[in-house]
Amino acid sequence: MTQFKNKNVLITGGAGVLGGLFAKHAIERGAQKVVLWDVDEKGLENKQKEIPAVLIKKVDLSDRSKIENAASELLKELGSVDIVFNNAGIVAGKPFEECSQDEIEKVIQVNVLAVMHVTRAFLPEMVKNKNGHIINISSAASLIANPRMSVYAGSKWAVTGWSESLRIELEKMKKGVQVTTVQPGYIDTGMFEGIKAPLMTPILKPEKIALKIIRAVEKNKVTIRSPFMVKLTPFLKGVLPQRTFDFVAGKIFGVYSTMDSFTGRK
Repeated sequence: MTQFKNKNVLITGGAGVLGGLFAKHAIERGAQKVVLWDVDEKGLENKQKEIPAVLIKKVDLSDRSKIENAASELLKELGSVDIVFNNAGIVAGKPFEECSQDEIEKVIQVNVLAVMHVTRAFLPEMVKNKNGHIINISSAASLIANPRMSVYAGSKWAVTGWSESLRIELEKMKKGVQVTTVQPGYIDTGMFEGIKAPLMTPILKPEKIALKIIRAVEKNKVTIRSPFMVKLTPFLKGVLPQRTFDFVAGKIFGVYSTMDSFTGRK
């Protein structure tokens, strides 16, 4: 079981809705220090006004050197980081041919490389202490293809594959470090503003999914999928021929048209 009491917690994407909720729950559970990283400095300052107990630092997660410097400073200050929420993420919601090279690289840098670099910065100390928990916020998009989000989906498929591999690797080596992979459907945080929810797959409320993730972390669950249809997706993909699955997902449930009216965060 993972305990937050007296632990040092780092949350990337800390200026966002989920980041703030994770921070509140960690503090309520007695965390020693809760640190928020984000590139949005004003957003971080607002979050600190809302949650005075948190520590904040502007960190550009698309820049590996910035991650390494911030991690080094944090380890010197706290000694160790026990729980890491790799929560930061961005989306490019448009047809692939319309995505610029800069947009593609930015999504991969923030959604994939930053997750690995942040984890790599704190994992050695966790292994040394034989204690730690890494929570990787992937997406239901790592389980199913979707038009107009190919770069985002590709980044989340990478996160899921890496996260699950890391978990098994650490388990086999008996390092005492837990890894949880989170694959939620659309969450009402503004990131996917304008999307149309698929049939029988409601848009998740941030408060409910955040609490569900926190409780799952406390129980050392390895995977979190929500809502129910996301849990069913791997089974359907496994038993249905691809064209049949495309028909069910696209025509019946409307998954492939969810991004048609996407506007994104203003």
